Order: sequence, then structure tokens, then C-alpha cells
Amino acid sequence: MQDWATRLKVLWPGVMVATVVAIAAMFLASHYGAPVMLFALLLGMAVNFLSQDRRCVAGIEFTAKQVLRWGVALLGLKITAVQVQAMGWQPVVMVVLAVAATITFGIVMAKLMGFKPFFGLLSGGAVGICGASAAMAIAATFPHHPQRDKATLFTVISVSTLSTVAMVLYPVLARLLGLDAVHAGMFLGGTIHDVAQVVGAGYSMGPATGDAATVVKLMRVAMLVPVLVFAAWMTHRLHAQSHDAATASGQAPPSRPPLLPGFAVVFVLLVVVNSLDTLPRWAVAGGNELSRAFLVGAMAAIGMKTHIKEILSVGWKPAALVVMETTFLAVLFWVLMRWMVV
Repeated sequence: MQDWATRLKVLWPGVMVATVVAIAAMFLASHYGAPVMLFALLLGMAVNFLSQDRRCVAGIEFTAKQVLRWGVALLGLKITAVQVQAMGWQPVVMVVLAVAATITFGIVMAKLMGFKPFFGLLSGGAVGICGASAAMAIAATFPHHPQRDKATLFTVISVSTLSTVAMVLYPVLARLLGLDAVHAGMFLGGTIHDVAQVVGAGYSMGPATGDAATVVKLMRVAMLVPVLVFAAWMTHRLHAQSHDAATASGQAPPSRPPLLPGFAVVFVLLVVVNSLDTLPRWAVAGGNELSRAFLVGAMAAIGMKTHIKEILSVGWKPAALVVMETTFLAVLFWVLMRWMVV
């Protein structure tokens, strides 16, 4: 009990400042309609001096890492097998192909542009699945690296900005392409990054479009399960290579992480339990809200750990990569629709 009390005393100042920033971000997002993750990031960066305060360091670090994992685990409550089955096999196949191809495209282009494959997986997964939430979930499985938080932040900024632009432009594009209500919803749900922007764009075109967009988007969110497993496998493989290299050189080998992190196991279990329809609605709704709060708080804490000059120092190539991935996804999904559905 004494240990818990001592730990709580150390953590609470940093956790509380992250909480205050998260509440401010949610208030601004609800009033101005911009992505809450982007507000949390920018507000966190505005008070990044707090990460230098010794009273706040431990709590900010705890929120950026552990609270993030709790939020990712609870994302499993957003998905059920019924949602995935609701629109038939064609949208499911389209989503699987689009997400897999976008991530593959991201990894290949990242290597060609001089980045590590992990950045391609991070950006491609964020674009292909569900924007900022996917970026934070995938990054949480990566090995610790000084550039990891910077890469995550840049990806969140990029996909949040592009998602907001897409929310405005893609409904216009859907009309220009002559898509009916359901097919327009499928296009919006299959191409816009963040869930909130999908809902906003879909229902701005009507209830049928909004419903179709939401279901297809949730199918993309469901792809977070295999992608997290793949990201964890890549991390495990990297640690195995480091372990073998250290052993061969006579150095102490680094400890190997589990093949699938604990929070990812909980995520998968919650998907299964939620699909069985055994949880009361209030529990699912509460878990979704708690997940959102945890992720916003974690993003605020990550922002506090980052300086603006670090973001500006990354250059144009990462932004170009995310734009290319976004364009690739939109074109590919339209082609798949023409081929399989329309």
C-alpha cells in the first residue's frame, strides 16, 4: 500500500497537467469541429516546458506510455463481427486489400525515401486504418527509440490535417464521380482517415451515406487487430536480430519482448467479447468514452515531450510520404469499387 501511495504521489502532478490539457482539447474540439487529437497535440506542445519540471516528468511519461496502452486496449470495444458482416463480402475484401496495399506501399516508399520500414508501417497504418488512433496504437508496439515519439507526432499531425481536408473535399468528389448514396458512403468510409471525419462527411450527404460510411470505416478499424500483430512481430524480429548480434559479439543480449504486447491481447479479447454481444450497452459506451479520454490524454502528454523545432526539422519527405499514401488509398479504393461493386 505504501508503494502505491508513493508512486501515486510521484505521478499525479504530471498526470493532472495532461488531464487538464486533454479536457481543454476536448472542449475546443466540440466547439470548433477540428480533430481532438490535433488540439491535444498542439496544446501539449504549447506547454512542453512542463516536461522539464521534475515534479511532472514521471507523470507525463506514465501518461504518454501506460495510459496510451490502456486507451488502445479499450479500442476493442468499438468493433464487432456483426458490423463487419453487415455489408456483405465485397466491402470486407475491399477494405482488407486497401489496408494491406496501403501499408505495403508505405513500407516500400519509406525504404526508397531513406526511412526505416517502421515509419512506413506507422504512416501507412495510420492512413489505411483510422488515423491518429491507429498511429498511436501501432507506435505503442514499436521498440523504444529516440525518434519514435517524433515520428508518431508527425504522423498524427499529417493524418489529422489531411483527414479534415478530405472531410470537406471527398463529398464533393463523390458527387463529381456520380456515386449514389450507399456507394458514396463506402468511398468516404474507405478513404478518410479519422472516424469523426468519416461520420461528419458521411452524414453531411444524408443518413444512408452516413450509415454506409460508418460501417465501412469500422471495418477498417477492425484491421487494427492483424496490423498490431504484424507490428509486434516486426518488433520481436528486430529484437531477435539484436539478441543474436549481441550474443555473437559477446555482449549481454537485450531482453526479448513478448510476441504480442499485453495491451494488444486485451484489445483482441475485447473484440471477441464485444462480438458475442454479452456486454451491456452502458459498459461498451463507457469503455469507448474512456478509450477516447485515455488516447487524448496520452497525445497531450506526448505533445508536452516535444519541441516545435523537432517537428519542423523532419523536412518535407515524411509529409510527402503521407500525402502519397493518402492519394494511393483514395485511387485504389475507387478502382476496387468500380471493379467489385459499382
